[in-house]
Amino acid sequence: MNAEPSESRVPGLPDRVRPVIRPRRLRATPVLRRLTQQTRVHPAELILPMFIREGITQPVPIASMPGVVQHSLDSFRVAVNRAARAGIGGVMLFGVPEHKDATGTGATDPDGILNVATRIAVAEVGDALVVQTDLCLDEFTDHGHCGVLSVSSTGDQFVDNDASLLRYRDMGLAQADAGSALLGLSGMMDGQVRAVRDALDGAGHSDTAILGYAAKYASAFYGPFREAVGSSLQGDRRSYQLDPANRREGAREVLLDVEEGADVVMVKPAMSYLDVLADAAASSPVPVWAYQVSGEYAMVEAAAAHGWIDRERAIDETLVGIRRAGAEAVLTYWAVEAAERWVRA
Repeated sequence: MNAEPSESRVPGLPDRVRPVIRPRRLRATPVLRRLTQQTRVHPAELILPMFIREGITQPVPIASMPGVVQHSLDSFRVAVNRAARAGIGGVMLFGVPEHKDATGTGATDPDGILNVATRIAVAEVGDALVVQTDLCLDEFTDHGHCGVLSVSSTGDQFVDNDASLLRYRDMGLAQADAGSALLGLSGMMDGQVRAVRDALDGAGHSDTAILGYAAKYASAFYGPFREAVGSSLQGDRRSYQLDPANRREGAREVLLDVEEGADVVMVKPAMSYLDVLADAAASSPVPVWAYQVSGEYAMVEAAAAHGWIDRERAIDETLVGIRRAGAEAVLTYWAVEAAERWVRA
């Protein structure tokens, strides 16, 4: 609807109640709305998560995430070059190995799928994108947990925090050797940032940055991701990921990761934790990012497929909302699509 040239004097409306302050003036036309927009999202602030699967020759669609695939090495080359042309900020790589074991040895194998994909990405687009890698064992362990399992004195299995730190140190070195510019520590083990930072610095990788998944919650919205990485999780991760009810605990974890040397901190998921994200943005001296996770993506895609929402408007609104809450960059499966659309607009 076009703006009226002036406000009409409605009969019967007393002058004493006629508005003097009229915020609608700045909403009246598309160009005014564009000029006065308070939050913008730039392609360089978007990071694309990508899944690379060992032993396939064609990309495999992920049923619960329409439009997202497990890449073969060949399709990965094509997709990562498209991401660079779109002008996004980076890619976050996840490996999907053919074989798994109790300690996730594929994660530290120089010829493991994630390290191979990292070298390819660096060679293809390392000057155009920040090549980032997920540093977590869940994709590589046969039990699907983010760390190493041990047995307690009562015979119960548990995720052994400090034994996992040893594996994270080795994994960090393998990823840095492969050329990763930024390691995404997503396992939620206590002390993981300090442990990996020490290993990197000791091996001459002091320039490799660390993204601490500081406030990572035990969320139901990770469901589709489990399909994406072929998870073999037994049980749940509530003993190490945060309780969704705890806001102050998220703030504490952010500060701990900063103290341990994280170059960037993460809040994950994004949309259900905008309060935690805003807290982190207000308190953190380092950049704060957020991960728009698989379940958030899947909900919008499913609703749009049924014609219940305007898909593109919903995508843009979610990204603006995450940025408005304080995220300086967003990991999103729509990164390339959104960037290309914005450039064409």
